[in-house]
Amino acid sequence: MSDIASYYKYHVFFCTNQRAEGESCCQSFDALAMRDHAKKRCKQLGLVRSGTVRINTAGCLNRCESGPVIVVYPEAVWYSWVDQSDIDEIIDEHLVNGRIVERLLIR
Repeated sequence: MSDIASYYKYHVFFCTNQRAEGESCCQSFDALAMRDHAKKRCKQLGLVRSGTVRINTAGCLNRCESGPVIVVYPEAVWYSWVDQSDIDEIIDEHLVNGRIVERLLIR
C-alpha cells in the first residue's frame, strides 16, 4: 500500500445514468441537477478550492434498485437521497464534519 495521500479528502461520485424509457435509473430522479447543486454548494463552502472535496459524474454504478445513488471515497460510503435537503445533509454531516448520515446509507 502506498504512503501517498489522496489529492482530495473526499471524492464524491453521482450516478447520472439515463436508461431506456421506463427502466429505473438515477437520472429519473434528476441526478444531474443534484450533482450540480452539490458542486455549487461545496464551492460556496470553500471545500473545492481547499482540495477537500471533488464532486464528479459517474456512469451507471449498478445499484439501480437502491434509488438514486452517490458514493463517497475513500471510505466507499454509499448513499441514496430523496431531495436537495438530503444532499445538503450529506455535505454538512459527511463532507464538512466527517459524520456518516446513517439514515441515507445503502447497505
